[in-house]
Amino acid sequence: MAVLKVIEVLSNSNKSWEDATKNAVKHASKTVKNIKSVYVQDQSAIVDGDDVTEFRVNLKVTFEVK
Repeated sequence: MAVLKVIEVLSNSNKSWEDATKNAVKHASKTVKNIKSVYVQDQSAIVDGDDVTEFRVNLKVTFEVK
């Protein structure tokens, strides 16, 4: 039987929501081991004038506790 834990992570990117998700996993994996999945709970964007300048994601990161 595996024990899993879920944490919430916020991330951003100037490129896309996908890039923000990848940034979150890359950064979280520095201290959190055995990441099994991520669930994108929420997406938002910052707009300046008529241009999207920043993409933001709120993720649930699931990892196995050894």
